[in-house]
Amino acid sequence: MGRQLDILIDESGDFGAYQAHSPYYLVGMLFHDGRNDIGQAAQLLDTQVRNLGFEPHAIHTGPIIRREGNYLNRTVNERKRLLNALIHFSRRIDVQYVVLCVDKRECKDIIDLIARISRLIRVFLDRHDTFFQSFDGITVYYDNGQIELTRILTSTLSVLLPNVSFHRVRSSEHKLFQLVDMYCSLELTALKFKTCTASSSELDMFHNSRAFNKDYLKKIRKKFME
Repeated sequence: MGRQLDILIDESGDFGAYQAHSPYYLVGMLFHDGRNDIGQAAQLLDTQVRNLGFEPHAIHTGPIIRREGNYLNRTVNERKRLLNALIHFSRRIDVQYVVLCVDKRECKDIIDLIARISRLIRVFLDRHDTFFQSFDGITVYYDNGQIELTRILTSTLSVLLPNVSFHRVRSSEHKLFQLVDMYCSLELTALKFKTCTASSSELDMFHNSRAFNKDYLKKIRKKFME
């Protein structure tokens, strides 16, 4: 079959008009060479999750930070340990990621927002064209959560990438989808600390920008694809 690349995609934000509580739209892309097996690392993650008192599940970083859903009755230290388990999983495997961001305050309307997202994706793919062209086939995984992003991805990636196919995926079906969700969430948190707009939940979880950068951002950025 030759070299196969998996691209898993997640987003943060929506295509609505600018709102103070959601000023950014982020697209996260995780890249995984299909020859690099993640099975052992995934099993170790499940073991760590059980040892922390959780059942293995689709880990969602946003709810961990905000103490929602499965994490409603968990202490901040329990949630930090779960997030750290996911970060350790990331460090054990050979993946790269990028998170592309649009400030919706700079967009005139939804058409402008779509154009800016499309442009960011095209520029990134062009910059790394040699890398992508080195694969014989590429599979793009997305949960089709937002129809506008689905249209952007199919129209842009199908033109710029070699032998690309698209598959809908649920986070519970793929450990790497949980990673790209984490990358998106933590890059958004980094942006909010940088602009002094961190929420009370983020401050409770990470305390301040310096601690967040040292304990979390620095660790995941080793996988960042410029």
